Amino acid sequence: MFIVRLLESPRASSPPDRAVSSRRARPARQAGLDSPEGSRYTGAVSEPERIAVAVLAALFIGVSKAGFGGGLGMLTTPLCVLAFGPRQAIGILLPLLCLGDAFSLYHYWGKWRKENLWYLLPGVVIGVLVGVQLIGRFDKRQLNIAIGTLAVLFVLFQLVKTTLLRLEGDLRPNFKVGAAFGIATGITSTFAHGAGPVVSMFLIPQNLPKILFVGTNVLIFTWVNWIKMPFFCLGQDVLPWGWLPKVSLINAQTLKISAWLAPLVPVGVWIGVQLNRRFSEKWFSRLIHVFLLLAGLQLIFDFDIAGWLGGGR
Repeated sequence: MFIVRLLESPRASSPPDRAVSSRRARPARQAGLDSPEGSRYTGAVSEPERIAVAVLAALFIGVSKAGFGGGLGMLTTPLCVLAFGPRQAIGILLPLLCLGDAFSLYHYWGKWRKENLWYLLPGVVIGVLVGVQLIGRFDKRQLNIAIGTLAVLFVLFQLVKTTLLRLEGDLRPNFKVGAAFGIATGITSTFAHGAGPVVSMFLIPQNLPKILFVGTNVLIFTWVNWIKMPFFCLGQDVLPWGWLPKVSLINAQTLKISAWLAPLVPVGVWIGVQLNRRFSEKWFSRLIHVFLLLAGLQLIFDFDIAGWLGGGR
């Protein structure tokens, strides 16, 4: 009930998609979960299902930070999009990701290759600026397709990365290569908090020891997420700049949701530690990739989840 109350928006929500029956959309409106943009997703998933999906997304942030680096964290954005719509989901997740980064940064402090950060950061800033402008121009359906496509491409990348990135000797990074990867990192991270494959393609050819690979990832994404923060807090409702989104991605409503979901992040870390001790990372990651693929396809093709779960009732 607490989560339901905090999700209630003071603003009037726009009418749900005509394709969704008023009966199916009514529970969502009562819970205050309708996106300001209106969406078939927010009407096609019931209130309890949305809360469950949001809880899973927050837990997955913690679990992914606890050692399952094979793409588990990428699942959080599609899950959150299914619950709240793309713009709200992106804004809700960023503070949670920063919290997860803080836990990881403490654990991996100093276990990184700092030069990779300096190679990537200039391009990251450019990429974030481009990404924020694109978010402001895309409508909700286009954002869903973009996020879903990134999710599917991530799964495909996991299938081919070993062959694709098998090189003779270690690759030495430089500013030219880092700028290109930095821009790609900034854009994909802004759109879907999904720059993991891009950073992996930059780091894997360097053949870093596992602890340095994970620690360098942690360092990079800590900086990337904090670079995004001011741009996510700004919109045309704050500053009259045409290239900004019409409404800030992070606002009072999304911060309330983030605050209530935040305690689940350390819980997810604990769960991740337990799973890491008891299960093979290889098979666990494969299972997560299946869920990620399904979530990505859902966002692309707009399946009616409620109709499937309810037998078309």
